[in-house]
Amino acid sequence: MDYRSSLHYLFSLVDLERHAGLKPPKVKLDLNRVLYLLGRLGNPHMEVPAIHVAGTKGKGSTCAMVTSILANAGYKVGLFTSPHLHTFLERISVGGQPIKQDEFASLVETVKPYIEETAKFGRYGFVTLFEALTAMAFLHFKNIGADFQVLEVGLGGRLDSTNVISPLVTGITSISMDHGAILGDSLEKIASEKAGIIKRRVPVICAPQQDGVLRLIKRRAKDMNAEVTIIGQDLQWSGLDSDYQGQRFVLIGSLDTYNLWLPLLGKYQLDNASVAVGIIETLIHQGQNISVENIEKGISSVSWPCRMEILSVDPMIIVDGAHNPDSVRRLSQTLLEMVEQRKVIIIFGVSSDKDISSMIDELMILDPTVIITNSRQPRALVADSLEAMFKEKGFSVRVSDNANDAVKMAQQLIGNGAILVATGSLFVAAEVREVIKGLEPELYSDFPKRGK
Repeated sequence: MDYRSSLHYLFSLVDLERHAGLKPPKVKLDLNRVLYLLGRLGNPHMEVPAIHVAGTKGKGSTCAMVTSILANAGYKVGLFTSPHLHTFLERISVGGQPIKQDEFASLVETVKPYIEETAKFGRYGFVTLFEALTAMAFLHFKNIGADFQVLEVGLGGRLDSTNVISPLVTGITSISMDHGAILGDSLEKIASEKAGIIKRRVPVICAPQQDGVLRLIKRRAKDMNAEVTIIGQDLQWSGLDSDYQGQRFVLIGSLDTYNLWLPLLGKYQLDNASVAVGIIETLIHQGQNISVENIEKGISSVSWPCRMEILSVDPMIIVDGAHNPDSVRRLSQTLLEMVEQRKVIIIFGVSSDKDISSMIDELMILDPTVIITNSRQPRALVADSLEAMFKEKGFSVRVSDNANDAVKMAQQLIGNGAILVATGSLFVAAEVREVIKGLEPELYSDFPKRGK
């Protein structure tokens, strides 16, 4: 089986990521199905010490920082994240390097018979694409002898396929409204799903949250006899200075005071960095050999593309995967601090299952010129439908067929110090990044058609 054949097989499985908002086949999320599959594979998830991170925004950034610090301390670290930007290989990485195509294909070939056996067993239903990828990650990290595995929750937490581990420490980043059709129609319901990763006597490092969310997390932690460390209360940061390359801040931790440089923009990233350091301090408490220098170098060398990523300074081009109202609000606030009186041009595309109207409202403060584009992602709302929503709210709007055309259109408007920002979804941010950096996209003929 080669890489393309392995992708073709995976795309034959149910995939909520591609179909959300497009009336996907009904699938019951059931950890028993994942545990059965893993059991047939020899329970690889139990072999490597784990760090588990959930949240609506920032969980990927936090996982990347934890991985960077551990790698700087000399550990071999596996990282499992989703979604990917440019290739499926990004989802399973070791030491900051994506898995190789032949390794990926070999893993698919290994798990395929057990996926089919799980389906034939009948009691738990069909294995989903994300469940298969999770099993592949566990198996790969075991096979290479990883010292740690850092796992980003895919969706929610309680019933996410990563939630079969007994982690050393759990992290919870900022929680806001997202995936309401699956996780629940209130912030408290969504928070309850994400707090489902809290395990008995496993320490929890929690980002600042709204009061109701924090009460729920504390209650779950109390029920699980799990100690909670809260950023802004138990660990506190103070911003010092920032520029287009990053930001410097001081973090007062439980073990030391750290003077840190973070090459990621946005004050919210300081919360994520604080969660990451809190996770590392917990590991130190547990006996791991990680120095202050490892923490400082790990934070300063982290890379996490498409999160307020500046691709060019002159002209200023930024890509950011803001994909719900809260993240668009944070993006707009960060841009206001950066742009002063400069004109803002936004390339925008969004998944059809999002609170699009509220996302558009959060952009009003920038008074931008908007270029709407279609994405290759099947969940994307088609540009014509999105155009009407922007025009109803009084925006100046142009429409393009794809990211390449959108960038060409923007380049005609970007003179006189204007700033170009691609946002609305990670998919649009990634596709614009491909155009700007000349990256070859990984195209999937198996994708269904886009939503209306």
